[in-house]
Amino acid sequence: MNKFFVFLTSLSCIFGESNKLSVYDIVSEMDKNLNSNNRVLISEMIIHGRRKSRTIKSKSWSTGFEKAFTENLSPAREAGTKMLKLKDKLWTYSPQTDRIIQISGHMLRQSINGSDMSYKDMMETRPIREIYHLTLEKSAFINDRDHWVIFMEAKVKGLSYPKRRAWIDKEYFLPIKEERYAKSGKLLKTISMNNIKSVKGRWFPFHYRFKDELKRNSKGTEWIIIDIEFDSEISESRFSKALLRK
Repeated sequence: MNKFFVFLTSLSCIFGESNKLSVYDIVSEMDKNLNSNNRVLISEMIIHGRRKSRTIKSKSWSTGFEKAFTENLSPAREAGTKMLKLKDKLWTYSPQTDRIIQISGHMLRQSINGSDMSYKDMMETRPIREIYHLTLEKSAFINDRDHWVIFMEAKVKGLSYPKRRAWIDKEYFLPIKEERYAKSGKLLKTISMNNIKSVKGRWFPFHYRFKDELKRNSKGTEWIIIDIEFDSEISESRFSKALLRK
């Protein structure tokens, strides 16, 4: 067997394996990287305003797609503010008012702490393949890295973004760039991620940037992961409304 034939055989194997990946396989691998059974993380949200920026540090606990609890740690005026998600329900607590408020209906579209992220963004955490029809459009290079470009169209009602387009890195299986649209096709939000690191056998982004395209003069919001633990034990009591006031 000559070297040229071996080379062609190797290429055939590589492309053969690549062709076996369906668009749903690609997105499933992406979901596996971004989600886990249990996750604890410490992060900073940097909200870039017109005149100045402010940073909110928080700690979050989550289990699967249905349970999440977040507590702000700093600055002092934000410390103690908490948020609890249970399936499709969301509550917030403010120590300044000592009130627990359920966020629902149109309130879910409101900005979180004046950022480019909404409460609705937090709520839509179901696996992508369950809520969108997927189409593999093409491949494209970003910063000399190859990506699949995948278009998503809602197959369930009530989604904030009926249409989405994601550029998924072919090595990391992460949506390095994403555009989210209204049903009409109007661009509503852009998201990018970088600072990719390997954590417990998965690739994970430690830096996100969100930009609400409907906000005039928006400079965007950064979300920086300081520390993250996957598959650590989390007590069921962590996801209790009673813990909001403690």
